Amino acid sequence: MSIEQTRTKLSEMKLHGMAKSFASQLSSATAQGLAFEDRFGMIVDDEITDRENRRLQLLLRGAKLKINAHLEALDRSAKRKLDWELITNLGSCQWVQRGINLVISGKCGTGKSWLSCALAHRACVHGYSAQYHRLNLLLQDLVQARHDGSFRKRLVLLTRYSLLILDDLGVSERLTPTECEIMLELLDSRTPGRSTLVTSQLPLDRWYDYLSVSNRTTADALLDRLISNSIKLELDGDSLRPKYAAKLE
Repeated sequence: MSIEQTRTKLSEMKLHGMAKSFASQLSSATAQGLAFEDRFGMIVDDEITDRENRRLQLLLRGAKLKINAHLEALDRSAKRKLDWELITNLGSCQWVQRGINLVISGKCGTGKSWLSCALAHRACVHGYSAQYHRLNLLLQDLVQARHDGSFRKRLVLLTRYSLLILDDLGVSERLTPTECEIMLELLDSRTPGRSTLVTSQLPLDRWYDYLSVSNRTTADALLDRLISNSIKLELDGDSLRPKYAAKLE
């Protein structure tokens, strides 16, 4: 079999990493000086790396993250009273593996959405599926899905993600009874085994008042599912937005 035929066969078998590595070795004097088993091992390693990279890109596309954020870029100088040990533990993604929820609260501009996207990115790096949603927009879509008959299908898809981000609880004036019922059904479908990350400007002690406007029983059930099996992280300090806006000028 000729060199070109070998490359073609590798591509046809979707061994794209091996095909690129094989081509690279043909033009590398260093690689050609190695033993066959070493060269073949390098080709296999390159295939594994290529597959991991393609899987990561697929997970990130599916995550639809609002912000391209990475934990490594988290600003340690900002005065937000961050528990760095907790941040490190969250970065290990064991909470996602165990299906534990995470609640991030704090004033506007303290980095809740940024941190949630950074944690979702880290989850994808670890091989977990994730998806970001603005909570109020997602609930509006699911209300519409109830009317057009696609609700169950949407719910099944949302249940499959290892990590689901519901950003900005409390940003709307109030949730309708239907929205509260849908949110409860969504959380029920993800419990146990799936992690849900919720961000909110509202302090935790105000969540019940906000959710109980429509129905106190539903509010009790929502809080039980959101908070009873969750890690709580409160961000403090001034808004970071002026700082980042200045960097763009």
